[in-house]
Amino acid sequence: MEEYKAWHEADGITFHNQMNIFFSQCDKFKRLSLHELLRITSDTAVEEYRQRGLSRDVLTQNGYAILVSRVSFKINRMPAENEHITITTWEEKPEALQFVRAYRIKDKDGNPIVEGLSSWLLVNPETRRILPLKNFTMRTAPTEQKQNECAKPGKISIPENMELLAERKILFSDMDGNGHTNNSRYGAFAMDALSEEFQAKNLTAFRLNYSKEARPGETLKIYGSFSKETNTYTVVGKTERATSFEALLTF
Repeated sequence: MEEYKAWHEADGITFHNQMNIFFSQCDKFKRLSLHELLRITSDTAVEEYRQRGLSRDVLTQNGYAILVSRVSFKINRMPAENEHITITTWEEKPEALQFVRAYRIKDKDGNPIVEGLSSWLLVNPETRRILPLKNFTMRTAPTEQKQNECAKPGKISIPENMELLAERKILFSDMDGNGHTNNSRYGAFAMDALSEEFQAKNLTAFRLNYSKEARPGETLKIYGSFSKETNTYTVVGKTERATSFEALLTF
């Protein structure tokens, strides 16, 4: 019988989370769905903090929330149904206004299949106002930065004359305990807007930038543009108020 464990290394920062990929987490091609990749990596980051005594409840009680701002993944291949994987994550030296976290997903034999970087904002949970990182003294900030193969999270260039791909209403099942549309749902919004031709392709990289959250009852208009030169699809979701997210999918 297989066992699945979660533990910190002796440094107290590097965290390993073993899990099985279930049928319900996969798409029709038995690959881990893009939104599930976002979910299991962000959940592992939250669990890493919780095991250090920094659960979401503890953070909220101290006037803090930590929200993902940007993510970037290099995908050698997506995990498959019934595959035993290990997600390793660690916090890196923060940038001026954002925490930085790295991910590495390995298969059962220790081969890296996905690498990622994410940036996170420190905010007041009531006002959503961004707070300076120097205010956060509940843990010692990391000072090291390891080499990562994926692209750094950053600005996504938006092409002109994007076409409307889909419209999607934000519903109850999209929400999480922060009162937000869960960050993983934007991966589903992006993929669902594509044609079957692109949904069948294998992703080799993915970047997602969050801007203004889409609220319950609002409708996202999702626009896209494919570049044959770079084999990338740029996808942008907008509400009536503002741009909600920007994504870049590389095939």
